[in-house]
Amino acid sequence: MTDIIFLRDLKIDTLIGIFDWEREAKQTLIFDIEMAFDCQPAGESDDISDALNYKAVFDRVTEFVEQSEFFLIEKLAAEMIRLIQTEFGVSWVKLTVNKKGAVGADINVGVIMERGIR
Repeated sequence: MTDIIFLRDLKIDTLIGIFDWEREAKQTLIFDIEMAFDCQPAGESDDISDALNYKAVFDRVTEFVEQSEFFLIEKLAAEMIRLIQTEFGVSWVKLTVNKKGAVGADINVGVIMERGIR
């Protein structure tokens, strides 16, 4: 399967970080999500029940991140992937988490994780 559903440039505020000052206020993380999904049934039927509902993924991921309080972006990313795979039946996920400004004002820093079979 080579079909990919993506969500890019999701900006979500969450409590994240290991330093005391990071535990006092939410920070904005930027997410890019790619998910392998067989789009052929939806392409033939034109029926949302045959598609990966990316609005539902967006809503669930946003809720999850906003409520999380992890110390490391690696843990947040691993749990997000697990959630997407489990709740939406996605076999492969590539997730980029950008903690822009963590090491300098305009510096992009983060993690890219890829899990599952594409």
